[in-house]
Amino acid sequence: MGGLYGDGIIALGGAFSAEWADALREDIEGLFDEARRIEGGALPRGPERFYVEVHPELVAGFVDIVTHPWFVAVCEAVLGPDYRIVEVGFDIPFPGAADQPWHRDFAVPEATTRGRRLNSLAFNLTAVDTIPEMGPFEVAPGTQWDQFEGCDKGMFPPRDRWPRYIARAQQKLPQMGDISARSALTIHRGTANLSDQPRPVLVVGVDAPDATNAAHHDLQVTPAYLERLPARVREHLTYRVVDRLETVVQNHVIDGLLKPAY
Repeated sequence: MGGLYGDGIIALGGAFSAEWADALREDIEGLFDEARRIEGGALPRGPERFYVEVHPELVAGFVDIVTHPWFVAVCEAVLGPDYRIVEVGFDIPFPGAADQPWHRDFAVPEATTRGRRLNSLAFNLTAVDTIPEMGPFEVAPGTQWDQFEGCDKGMFPPRDRWPRYIARAQQKLPQMGDISARSALTIHRGTANLSDQPRPVLVVGVDAPDATNAAHHDLQVTPAYLERLPARVREHLTYRVVDRLETVVQNHVIDGLLKPAY
């Protein structure tokens, strides 16, 4: 609670083994290849940077993540016992990805502006050992409470506020097996990938009961997978039952992220 209400980001090193994270990387690579073949399957988030939303049963380690004691404890402490898992996806900055503009992932909800309460979290798991040349995630701690008016989608602070974020910026260099949790409202950006390697990161989005992020996602499960899921996962998962999984065609292009921050 102190970390997420303070800096806006916390992490647990070594939550999973390097071998587990390597299997996650293989899943992401295969899913990305499939998504690129379908129009709208892979959404651009800037030059050489893509986001893909996927279904839980396509990620072999999904149940491991959402039943990990740290994941459960963080969700319950911040979002309450009735938290909802609403999003699974991954972000990949490839070589040549540029610095993004400073942003948050969506507009600040009333629960935060008036209630001073966080009602959603984003969990990140890297599939590679991050090095500075890879374009690491950069965050400005404590800025989840910042308010600014008249910006695109409530996400992009005006450039005259950027010196505040540059002064506070911290680059994160997670290693395979690490997991982090953050408020998606904390101002952050992806940085330029100057290496010759992609940097895939899995994202799991979780809401408190009063949050509305599920409306922007479409988690699907087949009956056979739903039957196999542990009850403690089913009761926290927002999903639609389908006979056959459908590729998530993503329409929420964020224009502000399509140009590098020059």
